[in-house]
Amino acid sequence: MYMGGTPIFILKEGTEREKGKDAQIGDINAAKAIADAVKSTLGPKGMDKMLVDGMGNVVITNDGVTILKEIDVEHPAAKMIVEVAETQDKECGDGTTSAVILAGELLKRAEDMIGKIHCSTISHGYLLASLKASEVLRKQMIKIDVEDEDILMKIASTAMTGKTVASDKIQLQKMAVDAVRSIVVKSKTVYEADIDNIKIVKRTGGKIQDSTLVKGMILDKEKAHMDMPNELKKAKIALLDTAIEIKKMEAKSSIGIKSPQQMKEFLDEEERYIKKQVDFVVNSGAKVLFCQKDIDDTAKYYLAKNGIYAIESINKSDMEKLAKATGANIVDDLKELTKDDLGEAGVVKDRLISNERMTFIEEVAKGKAVTILLRGGTEHIIDEIERTLEDALKVISIAIEDGVVLPGGGAVDIELSHAVKEYAETLTGREQIAAQAFADALTVIPRTLAVNAGIDGIDVLMKLTAAHGKKKGNNIGVNLESGEIEDMFDAGVIEPFRVKKQAIQSATEAANMILRIDDVIASKGFGGGDFEDEY
Repeated sequence: MYMGGTPIFILKEGTEREKGKDAQIGDINAAKAIADAVKSTLGPKGMDKMLVDGMGNVVITNDGVTILKEIDVEHPAAKMIVEVAETQDKECGDGTTSAVILAGELLKRAEDMIGKIHCSTISHGYLLASLKASEVLRKQMIKIDVEDEDILMKIASTAMTGKTVASDKIQLQKMAVDAVRSIVVKSKTVYEADIDNIKIVKRTGGKIQDSTLVKGMILDKEKAHMDMPNELKKAKIALLDTAIEIKKMEAKSSIGIKSPQQMKEFLDEEERYIKKQVDFVVNSGAKVLFCQKDIDDTAKYYLAKNGIYAIESINKSDMEKLAKATGANIVDDLKELTKDDLGEAGVVKDRLISNERMTFIEEVAKGKAVTILLRGGTEHIIDEIERTLEDALKVISIAIEDGVVLPGGGAVDIELSHAVKEYAETLTGREQIAAQAFADALTVIPRTLAVNAGIDGIDVLMKLTAAHGKKKGNNIGVNLESGEIEDMFDAGVIEPFRVKKQAIQSATEAANMILRIDDVIASKGFGGGDFEDEY
């Protein structure tokens, strides 16, 4: 900055700054680079990515949000696109790649308009178009019977198609549907499915087909004492959030012992105290004790002597799931433990899985928490199964909560594109051009799906456009196996309404935020080099 011919330094030395069109183009290029990084993973024929970090750890996946989390993104605009994927994953569990690709396409279309139309005008045009798209989207939604297992299986299948586990998809989608249905809470006509009540336990070894759903809990811990029973039936269960041990003194203190007799009396008193603590458990009628804190060795002995199965140091989230599964109350004072606080399970047993002892709590009384045990030959395979299963669990849960779905295969995208184009013609001013660009950008999803399947994207768009233009049906999409168009709902390609709604909303907001930036100021140490050289 200059004043009267004298330079005035406002920013620290080494600060980098880009202004105007250069800043806008740099941000757009960074965002497009992120979209291009995941574009080839979209759809059932999408490819996988191998990601290797600085420590040599390897991740193999085609899950959009996982890829973007593993990439060490430096550019601030690129980070905003990564946030789109993270938000999509948090809200819907699926559609992360679609949201990122749409955001990248919106910015690509905007790049062609910069210099001809002001960015604020483009942004406003995009906003109007997205509102229209959301309005039309609501008209496309199809109500479903959330009790219909077949529909839920199709939703899970759509989310899982194209993943590494495709060959075992039917078994996994059945597990996912059963798991979510087990934890659904119905209040009048409102359904709530909190998938935090579904625990996933992974164990290498065996085959994917060895994976199983347990209507109860699996704890990654063995019994606290070898003399405790290996299996109990119709077991009463106590949950304890306090340690069974001698309480340590809070302040520094010492105990003076002057003779062996005093030592013996001291130790005997400690043992009596521990035995008294155990008696509270025994008198309550509990045959199984799950403790969030530690259990003293002496207490373990007395528990085993009384035929009680106990586990110590259980984490808080597992304790909460155990409470929901068994109906037990979590007690923080042994003196207050009564039979009314106990839960129940048909079977509690110690099992050996992949050379490690685990505790299975099955046939639970309440059953509002379940566990999925995943098996596989390698850690990489199991990790990818977990990611796939988590996507399926989430889409099933939101489909049940919302009760509405949409056809997949690009059907909705083409219908929205048609509607937004018609709407754009009603606009005056240059927002019309931006709205038309938004409509064209919506076609990127079916085009990318086709390209990734080895099908000519232009041909597919022409067929879909013609079908929707002639009103052959709003559900017409592309069959990626044959390359032909057909009714996606009949074909079982179905996705939750919330997935598409969130993707359009997040992509539009991110694109508009980036378009409105005309000055980028980066402090020294940002990463070095010009912004456009980062990619």
